[in-house]
Amino acid sequence: MADLSIKLAGVELSSPVLVASGTFGSGREGSFFVDLKELGGIIVKSTTLAPWKGKPTPRMCETPSGMLNAIGIQNKGIDHFIAHDLPWLLKKKASVIASIAGNTVEEYVKVADKLRSGGRGVAAVEVNISCPNLEDSSNMFSHSPEATAAVVAGVKKALPKMAVFPKLSPNVTSLPEIAGAALEAGADGLSLINTLFGMAIDVEHRRPKLAGVTGGLSGPALRPVAVRAVWEVHRAFPHVPIIGQGGIISANDALELILAGASAVAVGTANFVNARASIEVTTGICEYMDRHGIASVSELVGAVKTEG
Repeated sequence: MADLSIKLAGVELSSPVLVASGTFGSGREGSFFVDLKELGGIIVKSTTLAPWKGKPTPRMCETPSGMLNAIGIQNKGIDHFIAHDLPWLLKKKASVIASIAGNTVEEYVKVADKLRSGGRGVAAVEVNISCPNLEDSSNMFSHSPEATAAVVAGVKKALPKMAVFPKLSPNVTSLPEIAGAALEAGADGLSLINTLFGMAIDVEHRRPKLAGVTGGLSGPALRPVAVRAVWEVHRAFPHVPIIGQGGIISANDALELILAGASAVAVGTANFVNARASIEVTTGICEYMDRHGIASVSELVGAVKTEG
């Protein structure tokens, strides 16, 4: 049997297959279909300093090979996560990767401070920097090297002993530039990628299908962009662990991202149509490794042949 265990920025995980933030909640609903300890890890829904109500409905709509969403990071806040969600997840023996968000650098740091004092058992932290930046309303944090660096530096200072993975946006001119800024600021690894900006219109009513007008495109339509992004960043920073995500439905999809340079992958939109997608992806990777005589997942990371 192939060995699926990995070390992700020093964090030991039983498998490289995680579930993506915002697609699995805190694991309660998914636990009816999946034994949570069989997952490599759960990246929980992003949590903020205070509860967020999210955006008005409708918030989601289907698109060819994907979906658009404008949820607005509805959540009950970091105190609720620490008091209720985290203990339940740990009781289920899940590997927990927290996800934090905010509208200012100060908010990110305060959430990180609360995790440091109350987040015992959290394996790592994904920093969702695709939130609007209230200090620069024309940009999201992840669209600016300087803003990206400011958030990452603040979070890492608050969590010096925890692996920090900023989640980067593909909606930029140079992803390696943003990645470099995050790494210089202290990031231990990177999550690639978040959603693409998109929009859908109800032609009969001549109105946007989302109340927020635009939203994030996810699902299989996003995968070629994610593969390119992971390959591009891995080529620039070959020793940096990357969590690859974007459009994974099958083991082959996950393997594309791993071969491009991802050390781990996160299954997202697929969870909405198949609650056991992550387990099926894990099984498929194991079968691929056995079929090709590969002993460790690490042998596949960045192994794509682009020359000759």
